[in-house]
Amino acid sequence: MWTILRNRITTRTTTTMPCSFLAQSQSHSLPPFRSALFKPSPPPSPNHHRHRHRHLPPPLSSGFSGGGWSPAIRSFCSTSGCERRAMAGRLESCSSDPSSVSYLTQREAAEIDEELMGPLGFSVDQLMELAGLSVATSIAEVYKASEYKRVLAICGPGNNGGDGLVAARHLFHFGYKPYICYPKRTPKPLYTGLVTQLESLRVPFLSVEDLPPDLSTEYDILLDAVFGFSFHGAARPPFDDILRRLVGMRKSDQTNKKSPVIVSIDIPSGWHVEEGDISGEGIKPDMLVSLTAPKLCAKQFHGPHHFLGGRFVPPPIAEKYNLRLPPYPGASMCVHIGKAPQVDISAMRENYISPEFHEEEVNADPIKQFCKWFEEAVAAGLREANAMALSTAGKDGKPSSRMVLLKGVDEDGFVWYTNYESQKGCQLSENPWASLLFYWESLNRQVRVEGSVEKVSNEESEKYFHSRPHGSQIGAIVSKQSSIVPGRQVLHQQYRELEEKFSNVNLIPKPENWGGYRLKPELIEFWQGQQSRLHDRLQYRPQEIDGRLVWKIVRLAP
Repeated sequence: MWTILRNRITTRTTTTMPCSFLAQSQSHSLPPFRSALFKPSPPPSPNHHRHRHRHLPPPLSSGFSGGGWSPAIRSFCSTSGCERRAMAGRLESCSSDPSSVSYLTQREAAEIDEELMGPLGFSVDQLMELAGLSVATSIAEVYKASEYKRVLAICGPGNNGGDGLVAARHLFHFGYKPYICYPKRTPKPLYTGLVTQLESLRVPFLSVEDLPPDLSTEYDILLDAVFGFSFHGAARPPFDDILRRLVGMRKSDQTNKKSPVIVSIDIPSGWHVEEGDISGEGIKPDMLVSLTAPKLCAKQFHGPHHFLGGRFVPPPIAEKYNLRLPPYPGASMCVHIGKAPQVDISAMRENYISPEFHEEEVNADPIKQFCKWFEEAVAAGLREANAMALSTAGKDGKPSSRMVLLKGVDEDGFVWYTNYESQKGCQLSENPWASLLFYWESLNRQVRVEGSVEKVSNEESEKYFHSRPHGSQIGAIVSKQSSIVPGRQVLHQQYRELEEKFSNVNLIPKPENWGGYRLKPELIEFWQGQQSRLHDRLQYRPQEIDGRLVWKIVRLAP
């Protein structure tokens, strides 16, 4: 059947807001862009290891049955911390019990490929493009370009090799520096086109002889795109030597020598599609990117990162093969399978890469400087750039912190709204001093503000309250913030009652115990992360000079 499929390749080639972006700060989150994958496989070719599908039994059926980053800002930052946090959340929330996920046999995998390429209308080049993009985005989820920049894609002559070529092209555009080792090139327009695309990007192609004796000295990621799920038997030159060198990477780990991470596409090269690493001496990848559904051999994968791609699988295929696949988060086309890897907290660190932050470059007015940074955070697509940690302490001196949203900033200070009878409200009534902290991870920036706190005018609170959505106004009345409630159902019941009460009311009355606070700054500090922990810290403090209050800027040791 794959002869037919491969032959197709030859025929197809508010009023207190001077910061202009503040009001928009909650509408600029950029959804992660990923795509899916799947790949067809090469035709059977007896006695030649370059083809992935060999001596397969005929398929049971040929059909199916059943029912804004801103470039100027992103370019100088180390890899996005918010992306790391988002990934951690996805791993925790979307990781699935491997025993609850379907695993495909070799026959099933081949049949699904054929149906995708037949009645479902997918082309070889389309599926290969989706596969390579999926692999590249999976890599980018875990191995950031700031730390794992150099990628060696080792590509075989079949479709797995094509997936590797596509992945390398996308990784180049993601900010990585890919190299290609493609010793047995496939003379088909699809593959020669991929080579041309990479050459136009000036991606180096290396022969096996060009590879360094020790791969760990030159590369951070080794992309295993050699053999796919139909390969069996012994690898022939030059791939036998390449596989031995990949296996040797794990031996170097045992000598405490730094080793590149290995990422395998669909199946670790040399593994049996169903029985896995039969000899126990095969490749031990750090990441496996399964395509459409994991193959049986993936049950033997014990590396830290197993990703699945192939969200485009239509319901008839899922029903026919009884596929149990994990839910994909949001609009993502990749999902982590299995438990999230254990993390050595003591080893977690970022080596920040940022432009230097000099005194002569900042605005003399810290509010204007804050607005500049805030607008850049919004332009960079940060979710809730106006989120800030508010720390307060009562008369007992015990501090407490929580996240709130900035709703206004001008020369008079920073404004937020809350319930005056909440814990923070009670503490501020006893001790009207507080600190704010803005943390914009992906820009390697934070701003710390300290000062006295006072309530805003009732008129200002009224105006903001009635600018909120109808549901938020009702929610503010329902919530006796920080008080104990017997259960969530109580809140829902009270909400429904008030919703009915105010259904025909144009103006919902603002609760007397709800309103705004304004922090008048007496200290504002701007922090910019730098390499080797030599961070920039510029602090503004008010100082009286000739009877006039001005801001003095000092640099603090990191």
